[in-house]
Amino acid sequence: MRQFAICNETFGDWPLEKALETAAELGYTGWEVAPFMLNTDARLVTPSQRKQYRETVESFGLKIIGLHWLLAKTTGFHLTTHDVSVRQATAAYFEELIRLCSDLGGEVMVLGSPLQRNRGADLSLEDAHRNSAQLLSSLDTSLGRNRIRIALEPLGPEEGNFLNTADEARKLNGLIESDYVGLHLDVKAMSSEPEPIVDIIRSHSDWMIHFHANDPNRRGPGMGDVDFGPIMKTLDDVGYKGWASVEVFDYSLGAYQLAADSIATLKRCSASC
Repeated sequence: MRQFAICNETFGDWPLEKALETAAELGYTGWEVAPFMLNTDARLVTPSQRKQYRETVESFGLKIIGLHWLLAKTTGFHLTTHDVSVRQATAAYFEELIRLCSDLGGEVMVLGSPLQRNRGADLSLEDAHRNSAQLLSSLDTSLGRNRIRIALEPLGPEEGNFLNTADEARKLNGLIESDYVGLHLDVKAMSSEPEPIVDIIRSHSDWMIHFHANDPNRRGPGMGDVDFGPIMKTLDDVGYKGWASVEVFDYSLGAYQLAADSIATLKRCSASC
């Protein structure tokens, strides 16, 4: 049976216990964490705070599956820059995020954060690939020690100018010297590619390790034009065993409706597979 998760920023300023109780009642069993919801600087999240947060989530029957928005709301970090000192600082911060993910019981870190990876005017695509591959390769030992995997997240051109397609992410992965890097696929992002979503999933199922369910209208699954029936069937067909995690960007409908309508769609489509 497919397991469904939801990203914690969906609930905004709700008290944590209320958000977790609601998510559990709706049928979610996974909780995906944007680090800035704990602190805009992960280094300031103390060991006791990490322990308490994990215990609170687990007390409601949910598992923290990992982190996303890894560099959102941070300053001084960048993945592709030519500035070696900035890349070194970024690598050190990733090391802290790996520890945070491990402390929370998570297993995957979704690498999106377009503002901290976009290419500057002076940076060729080849240089961006080389610089980011070097940085990510340096994390191999820490990832292995903590049993964490990084999931490269392609994002459409409206978000940035680096890793816009799953094919581009695969090319980058070929330069990374690590067994702990895989692919994250996001429905909103895949909708910007010329290839049908189900074909992208089939083409990259061999290294896909995480999946976000949403719509190009920035709301949840079932709240726009995308038909999730074929998508959920394809995930089953290719043997994807990971989480289907709801991530939205337009919160205007309110957290409860977003969470409830999203999982209703995913359950219905999964049941018909």
